[in-house]
Amino acid sequence: MYFEKYPFEKLHELFVALKKNNSYNPISLTIGEPQFPTPTFIQEALQKSSAELSKYPNSRGEESLREAVIDYIMRRYKISLKNSEVILSFGTREVLFNLPQFLLLDKKNPIIAYPNPFYQIYEGAARVSRARSILMPLNNENNFTPFLSKEEMQEVHVVILNSPNNPTGKAMSLDELKLWVQYALEYDFIIISDECYSEIYQDAPPHSILEASKAIGNFAFKNILALNSISKRSNAPGLRSGYLAGDFRILQEYMRYRTYLGCAIPLPLQRAATLAWADDETPKKAREVYTNNFFLAKEMLNIAIEPYTFYIWLYVEDDISFTKKIYEQYAVSVLPGSFLGREGVGKGYVRIALVHETIKCKEALQRLSSFYSEFMH
Repeated sequence: MYFEKYPFEKLHELFVALKKNNSYNPISLTIGEPQFPTPTFIQEALQKSSAELSKYPNSRGEESLREAVIDYIMRRYKISLKNSEVILSFGTREVLFNLPQFLLLDKKNPIIAYPNPFYQIYEGAARVSRARSILMPLNNENNFTPFLSKEEMQEVHVVILNSPNNPTGKAMSLDELKLWVQYALEYDFIIISDECYSEIYQDAPPHSILEASKAIGNFAFKNILALNSISKRSNAPGLRSGYLAGDFRILQEYMRYRTYLGCAIPLPLQRAATLAWADDETPKKAREVYTNNFFLAKEMLNIAIEPYTFYIWLYVEDDISFTKKIYEQYAVSVLPGSFLGREGVGKGYVRIALVHETIKCKEALQRLSSFYSEFMH
């Protein structure tokens, strides 16, 4: 079975033959990993519970963590969920990879749709499921909004949505999400909504597919599943704490499947994650930094930027040439858009992750601004 090289492997290969300018300190703006310390109280909780490494964790997870996640969903979305409507996960990556396999296993000719460009796990899940992929192009012409024709909706089994979106930063409105829920019910396909950037916004928080489901009266979340994690929210990607919420009929069977996967979360991680999900102050502080970073980017690059995620999806005409030259001349690393898309989608863009403290981002943006002006003219 063939899997595409991961974008960062391709980037490494691109840089091997290049020599960066050593008069600058290198700055990487490639990976979506918050470069802030994990809060002390989370670290302390992890240390205090380390003795529990002597125990096997239950596949379902601890009730205290489940309650913390359910409380978070209530605070954030004003939605009250039952225990049966939430599964605790080892982050979201593992679910994005194995959930499509579970959902498509019994389909004779499985079909899955997802945005293009995309988080590469979507494509990997499709490959291992032996599914045909329908790529939903996100481009300037369609305002970076996913779309399926009536014929495609009639044949698709699973649709992955990603809002706010990686890499474009675009978030769908509540009305757009409501339409997708209506389509899922009308054409009987399952939506997996990847919402891991939900806590990174400048003014109004983005909506969840769960809110859209409730808004049209689909109170049992039929055919609707939402994913989220603590990685970006709490500057704690190493905690590997996520959730899958929605249609309890699907979750009930999927939970049984998960007992065979070996993805149970170690107890010390669960203790720390329980406190992290209850904390709203850390995400607030991080949002302030990202907002400052985006303000500087708009000012220094003179471009419009979506007010979600911490990514800039910057048009540069030739993404490979731009990536190579800014690395060589200014020691700044960015990710070519063509590494994130297929069929030519993403080509001509670079993804820039403003994940550092503002002072470091300002330095990177100063170099970017100088080079961007030179490169585009």
